[in-house]
Amino acid sequence: MKIVSVETFLVPPRWLFCRVATDDGLVGWGEPVVEGRAETVRAAVDELSDLLLGRDPRRVEDLWQVMTKAAFYRGGPVLSSAVAGIDQALWDILGKSLGVPVHQLLGGAVRDEVRVYGWIGGDEPSAVAEAAAAQAEAGLTAVKMNASGRIGRMPNRAEVDEVVSRLAAVREVLGDSRDMAVDFHGRFGVAAARRVIPELAPLHPLFVEEPVLPEYAHRLGDVVSASAVPVACGERLYSRSEFLPVLQAGVAVVQPDLSHAGGISEVRRIASLAETFDALVAPHCPLGPLSLAASLQVAFATPNFLIQEQSIGIHYNAGAEPLDYLADVRPFAFHDGAIRRWDAPGLGVEIDEDAVRKADAVGHRWRPPVWRHPDGSFAEW
Repeated sequence: MKIVSVETFLVPPRWLFCRVATDDGLVGWGEPVVEGRAETVRAAVDELSDLLLGRDPRRVEDLWQVMTKAAFYRGGPVLSSAVAGIDQALWDILGKSLGVPVHQLLGGAVRDEVRVYGWIGGDEPSAVAEAAAAQAEAGLTAVKMNASGRIGRMPNRAEVDEVVSRLAAVREVLGDSRDMAVDFHGRFGVAAARRVIPELAPLHPLFVEEPVLPEYAHRLGDVVSASAVPVACGERLYSRSEFLPVLQAGVAVVQPDLSHAGGISEVRRIASLAETFDALVAPHCPLGPLSLAASLQVAFATPNFLIQEQSIGIHYNAGAEPLDYLADVRPFAFHDGAIRRWDAPGLGVEIDEDAVRKADAVGHRWRPPVWRHPDGSFAEW
């Protein structure tokens, strides 16, 4: 079996899909993308395809090593995301060639369902109580929300009170039997995070995510030590070597993204590394159906898994949803807040190729918002 083509498709609202075809008719799909830099990742996939054409796609580990180590410059979000999507497609082909799901190739299932959560509130969170109620009505048992919109690195008392009040409103709606997670999105400085997180502790958030920017990972230990609330991070970390110092800092939950952190191959290793630090895994996934399918395959086979993000209904999905590109949406059905394990081969989802090709003909140029504070400094979005 040989790889004969590697194609990419710019798919609204902000995704990039990858299709790897073989000479015996098997096709694998993946999702290599950096949100807002899809065209750049597309170019990287095209460059990497030179290393793949004519090679046996079933040699997944060998091809991962070639893609990540065959050049002088390595790593970074663009390259690791390009590798991630191709890696997903190669695992898809391997599973299909053997007639088994990817989780079987990862050692077999350790659970029969994966708990998922949904987003509420958007980048400028408002009306979060109503949104939380809607998610609960839809059957989810957990939600995640931004702690704030644009906010100064050292928020004043009123701004802190607004954060606490929003969480309190959501907790009142959800009750004690459901969970809420809080995403700081790196919008707070270290000192502010140390001040704010303890005030959230009585509301018992599942975790607080990315309390400081990834470039300040050397300060995460100071944040972790300030509160008993579990700290999570990792959506902007792309390898085992980048996760090691945050695990050493004491984070409770790591959040590698299957479309950013080297794909199934590397995220599986990140999960094993996290297990040695007694940390749990909650894969980041505000993306499309292939990223979610890859995340779920890892979750089915990962002992130290916590919960899975999914983007159905997320505020970024203007004009398209993950289910729009599937020929069969049943694998992603929610059952009591979870997605049940399935045994279809490969990633286990069937892409509607006609819909993908039509979407690519339209394409997209999604860009993240540019946020500035009144003083001209930049804010995290």
